[in-house]
Amino acid sequence: MKTISRSLLISAVFLLFSSMGAHAHVIPGDVRGFGSGFAHPLLGLDHILAMTAVGLWAAQLGGRARWLVPASFVGVMALGGALAMAGLRVPFTEEGILLSVLVLGILIAVAVRFPLVVSMAIVGLLAFFHGHSHGTEMPANAVGYAYGAGFMLATAGLHACGIGLAYLAQSIRLPVVRWAGAAIAVAGVCLWAF
Repeated sequence: MKTISRSLLISAVFLLFSSMGAHAHVIPGDVRGFGSGFAHPLLGLDHILAMTAVGLWAAQLGGRARWLVPASFVGVMALGGALAMAGLRVPFTEEGILLSVLVLGILIAVAVRFPLVVSMAIVGLLAFFHGHSHGTEMPANAVGYAYGAGFMLATAGLHACGIGLAYLAQSIRLPVVRWAGAAIAVAGVCLWAF
């Protein structure tokens, strides 16, 4: 168990330090699109923080929320990506992504426990902006389903990292998850300022 926890922690730290700001996250020469889709959430600190926060909050909520909250995020994100690929343009997408970092951080920091349906609706609304961003920034030569599969898989992985980090934090018996939520909220404010 300690090896898994250590590996999860190392992976999360690597993801956080290897990210770049919110830019067009594409891999040059990616013919099919899976690589660009997979890389998109991993190359932006805004996406990493929000998607890891979904996992942290889901673990904090416990019960069926541990899988339903992340699943609703991935599902609505896929819908937002598909609509963007189909040509739908939504204003303030980047602001919505940055707002998601702030909101999720606050929800974790104060340990908010809404009913499951409300929690799923909140992350679903926030997920739409992430999905729209992924779909809008899809390379012109990418195959839509391959690109979508890539960003959905990476997102699920970030959710799993958040859940894993929350369970690791529980073994420490300190309010580390709530502190992480506060740090995520502060990062959201900082990202907004820059």
